[in-house]
This record gives sequence, C-alpha cells and structure tokens, in this order.
Amino acid sequence: MTEYIPYAGPSVSDLEVAYVAEAARDAWYRGAGTFVRRFEQSFADYVRVRHAIAVPHCTSALHLALLSLGIKNGDEVIVPECSWIASAAPITYVGAHPVFADIDPTTWCISPESIERLVTAKTRAVIPVGLYGLPADMPAIRKIAEKFNLHVIEDAAQSLGGKYSGKMSGSAADIAAFSFHGTKMLTTGEGGMFVTDDEAIFERAQFLRDHGRSRANYKNFLNTEVAYKYRMSDLQAAFGLAQLERIDQLLEKKRKLYQWYRMRLGDVAGLALNVEPPEFVNSYWMTTVVLDPSLGLTTADIRSRFDEYGIDVRPFFHPMSSLPAFAGYPKVEEAQKGNKAAYSISPRAFNLPSALELSEAQVDRVCSLLKTVLRTAGRSRKLPRSSAAPDRPMKSRANSMSSGLKPKAPKRSLPS
Repeated sequence: MTEYIPYAGPSVSDLEVAYVAEAARDAWYRGAGTFVRRFEQSFADYVRVRHAIAVPHCTSALHLALLSLGIKNGDEVIVPECSWIASAAPITYVGAHPVFADIDPTTWCISPESIERLVTAKTRAVIPVGLYGLPADMPAIRKIAEKFNLHVIEDAAQSLGGKYSGKMSGSAADIAAFSFHGTKMLTTGEGGMFVTDDEAIFERAQFLRDHGRSRANYKNFLNTEVAYKYRMSDLQAAFGLAQLERIDQLLEKKRKLYQWYRMRLGDVAGLALNVEPPEFVNSYWMTTVVLDPSLGLTTADIRSRFDEYGIDVRPFFHPMSSLPAFAGYPKVEEAQKGNKAAYSISPRAFNLPSALELSEAQVDRVCSLLKTVLRTAGRSRKLPRSSAAPDRPMKSRANSMSSGLKPKAPKRSLPS
C-alpha cells in the first residue's frame, strides 16, 4: 500500500497534551480565562507588540480589524490577487469592496507598485498578505500608506516567524491578524490572533469581540451595541501556548524542510522555489514550486500524477478576481485584465508537502517523483542555483532529524 504524504500538518508534543490537561482540570471558576490571558501576553511579547486578542480564527481577526478602523459601506480595501479568500471576504462583511492588486513575480506577495496604481478617493486600507512564509514588503507598503493616508492591516496568517528589516511579521502594521488553523506554523486546531500597538483600536476590538460589552461592564452584562462573539477557549489557548513555547523548534523544522527540497530541486531546470530577499526572513510555511512555462506542465498535471502515489500537493492560490464568489463585484474585470503576474503564475505553481512531521526520506520520495514527471515530459535541464533562495547553514543529513520527529521510510519505490 502506498504511503500517504500530507501537504501540511502540526507537530504535537507532550507539552501540548500536558497544558490542555491542565486547562481541562483548572481553567474554570476563578481559573477561567487563565490560559487565554497567558497566550495573549506571550504572543504579544513574541511578535513585539503591545496588545494581542485571541479569537476563533484569522477571518474574525480581520473582520475585527476592519470594524475597529471604521471601514464601512462603499469604502475600498486593496488586497492581493493571490491569497485565501479569507483575506478578502471580511471586507464584504462591512459593506466595503475588495480591490485586487497584482503580485510580485518573484516573492508572490502583493506588489507595492500595483497598490499605488489602485488607490482612489474611496480607498481606506490595504491588506498585505505574507505568502507561504514570506512577509510582504511592509517598508514599501508603509510608505505608500503614509502618502495616501491609508490604514495597513497585515494578514500574517502564513508568515508567523517571518521578519522584515529586523521586525517580526505582524509588528509594523496598524493591526495584524494571525491564523492557528491545523495547517499553520502554530496551531490551536482552529484559532487566530488580533494584534496592535494602538490602545484605542485594542479597546474597540475587545468591546466588539464580546457582544458589545465593555470590560468595565463585564460583570453587569450590559451590552451597548450589537456586536460579535469572537473569543477563544482556554483549552485552545493552552494548546497554543505550548506551541508558542516550541516556536523556535517549529520554525527550524520548516527551514530544514525547505533546505531538503532545495538540495534536491535547486538545480533542476524550470523550477523556481520560495525566495528570501535581503533584509527579510522567510519562515517557509509551505515550500512552493513555480514551473517555467517552457515545461508545458500545469499544476493540474502535477497534482494528477502525485495523486496516483498518495502524495498531496496543494495548488497555488487562484487569483481571487477569477473566483465565482466575486463575480459582479466592482473592478473585478479590470483585475482580471490587469493582474498579469497573478494570472500567469497561479496555473503553474503548487505547494510541496510541508507537514511538520515530514521526514527527509519522505521529501526524497516527493522530489524523486517530481523529477520523474519532468523527465517523462522530456524537458529537464540544468539551471543556476539562484532560481531558489540563498543557502543558510544546515546540519548534515545524518543529523537531519534532530527536531525529534521520527522519519517514516517510504513503502514503495517510484517509477524510473
């Protein structure tokens, strides 16, 4: 039987089990909220911001961000073409319109030049997204925001642990939102975090996430607005706190996975991997491949072949202006015509398996199959190693599982 290789998944240790058991036993009565508060404070300290609010998911964090900034009906918010729909859907929740910007062809994050071209008198905010581990170009985006008096909401769902100009992903925006979905770098099963340095924004978000009840009126159960129930449980927070205490180990494993892939694929003709520009740190949430058009292969071709061998590869994000969900929205047709990079890259790009418990033997299996597919297509040739991000020091393959995660040997050989 073919061994299944997932595209994503968490690393769970005895620490998570112990913390959740403690929360199940003690986080009630006077202990209620203990783990949520600990998780929020520890997360704020890690990202280097003043305030953090634990929420059910990143989508709710983005919704709270827009509400807290007063984004309303008729406003425009610029978002990148290529991201999960949750980056744009909350814009519609408040009656505003998403405006889709093109992506940079090398980093795959939102293009600052595209942002600037799209600003109008109705534009109120921009939501840059850190894609597959690499933060967006926040220094450039902040300059544009200051020029046009725009709010910046960083969607850091995929870039926890990434950095730009020495700053942690999520620390340079007015508000940032993180995801703790089961596929993410750090998980609580489902969950998210809203972070900000602004005291007024923090108080407004706290109020809105608890059914319009201020902290001063908490025990009076007095609601002064119809709002939302966007809270996290202690059980989830306990799991997240344990994961956060292991964040360096989790980040190290993701970088190691990327390096294993790069060692095997970095000189294969027609493949481009994730980059790490100067002054940036990529957390490599998902190792990603973009195929050169000359190969004549699409993401669908790769997925179909990999499915035969029980290996999950995930498609690159579709351009959001191409989704039926946004048909008929203002400026969608302009995005479809103008966002050349997004529409070119998306059909020929995919995420390689990047689960935190992947072994080097499994990475070998994935890379062998990819090379076989390329050979079958009759297109493989050598390229400079610069098609992928620069090397960083790496331990020998013999010691490659120092993270403590057990490798699983492949159960069947690949075709030659």
